Amino acid sequence: MRTFTRADPLTDAELDRLGDFLEGCKSGKAMNLEELDGFFAALIAGPEAVMPSEYNRELFGGETPEFSSLDEAKEILGLLTRHWNTIAGTLLKGEPYVPLLLEDENGVAHGNDWARGFMRGMHMRHDGWAELVNDEEHGGCLIPMMMLCHEHDEDPAMRPKPISAEQREEVIPLVEMTAGEQCRLRYWPESASKTRESS
Repeated sequence: MRTFTRADPLTDAELDRLGDFLEGCKSGKAMNLEELDGFFAALIAGPEAVMPSEYNRELFGGETPEFSSLDEAKEILGLLTRHWNTIAGTLLKGEPYVPLLLEDENGVAHGNDWARGFMRGMHMRHDGWAELVNDEEHGGCLIPMMMLCHEHDEDPAMRPKPISAEQREEVIPLVEMTAGEQCRLRYWPESASKTRESS
């Protein structure tokens, strides 16, 4: 597999550019930046490799993105690849992973979109993740993720008890641990030795 050599994190301007493109997708179903970040984290941290040819369709909401030109296609796909490689490099090295969380008009990060993205990534390798979900010793690490994912679920039965501001401050760091050390380095240690950077 050819390794994409440029792995420097996206700048704020590049994140804005990627976010604007995703928001402007005609289907209206593409992930936003926060959901994308959680989605990539799950794919990288999970038990099996998932290639761009498979996950891009999910990323863009089941639609094929429309690019205005070949240059734009190369630009956007390049930004996606670099962001993937940034997350992969962090997790592979065992460094602290900090999710990309968007803030509301009051400057508060809720983490719901990130958790939904992570869960969508889990569903792409459902059977592998089910092993962790059903593990009595380690499966509890996913509870904070599920709380945020289902906080505003359309089905009232799926919603957890209301999450206070104080609880949210405690839950989000636990979600960070789930994406990094808990899953990748402890539960599937053999996957830590595999190169997961995009080609």
